[in-house]
Amino acid sequence: MRAILCKEYGPAESLVIEDIASPEAKGHGVKVRVKAAGLNFPDTLIIQGKYQFKPTMPFSPGGEMAGEVIAVGDKVTRFKVGDRVAGLTGFGAFAEEIVVSENNLLPVPDSMSDEKAAAFTMVYGTSYYALKQRANLQPGETLLVLGASGGVGLAAVELGKAMGARVIAAASTADKLEVAKAAGADELVNYTEEPLKDAVKKLTHGKGVDVIYDPVGGDFTEQALRTMGWNGRHLIVGFAAGDIPQIPANLTLLKGCSVVGVFWGSFTQHEPQANASNMMELMAMYQEGKIDPKISEVFGFEDYASALNALTERRAKGKLVLRVAS
Repeated sequence: MRAILCKEYGPAESLVIEDIASPEAKGHGVKVRVKAAGLNFPDTLIIQGKYQFKPTMPFSPGGEMAGEVIAVGDKVTRFKVGDRVAGLTGFGAFAEEIVVSENNLLPVPDSMSDEKAAAFTMVYGTSYYALKQRANLQPGETLLVLGASGGVGLAAVELGKAMGARVIAAASTADKLEVAKAAGADELVNYTEEPLKDAVKKLTHGKGVDVIYDPVGGDFTEQALRTMGWNGRHLIVGFAAGDIPQIPANLTLLKGCSVVGVFWGSFTQHEPQANASNMMELMAMYQEGKIDPKISEVFGFEDYASALNALTERRAKGKLVLRVAS
């Protein structure tokens, strides 16, 4: 089978496509013929050796995928050959076949395409865990979403609305904000035209926001924290801007707020039942039409470098998907 491999740390152009041995499904493992793989910012980090974990080389990147079950281990009870599935892989999804634990998979309804299924798990899983378990977002609260046109940001906009919040979407260009508006954002902030703090202060009449969803980092984290209202929760989701910010601790004291880390991948391992419940709720929201993956572009298998660079350069408006097989 073919796989996109990382054999040395570096940019996307350093990856190669090679034929490797097909994996074997054992125990709780489910062997999947990958149809499509979602691209996420961690994919750009893991190939540079900058992510939280470092797989043994050579490895294939790709943290989520969708496809068809072609074999199951002898302890698998939830899936059978021929089932359509999607799920979290950590890495390895940029390949024609992969073995995934059945606990990391969910069934895909006939109404969902392979591309949408591949774009579903990580962004919605991350954002729902952040807003539900970490922020305890309540109806009527105000949610500020940074990077609101990116994969996880756009999912946070949709979920915030579905959970009854007033959503303020922040992004760097007018066209990115239009994407967030189409996803349900109530208010829009272009932080290249007006300081974030000033814009949010006007929109909240000086009260500030209840929850900040922050996958951007860099200078924007402190700017966003200064928009926080009393008893607010600032969710640290990622660092797409590149720099890990140093937060002035006195701001948390003055505002009586919390800064909360969000590491969904670790949550899935520590609390698998809670994660499984989240995923079933998310799939129900999809079938009810409350959320719908927004795919901005689908790339061919050989175009992996262009796809990853689009993420690195923050050009994505919604989710990017790699088409692995027809």
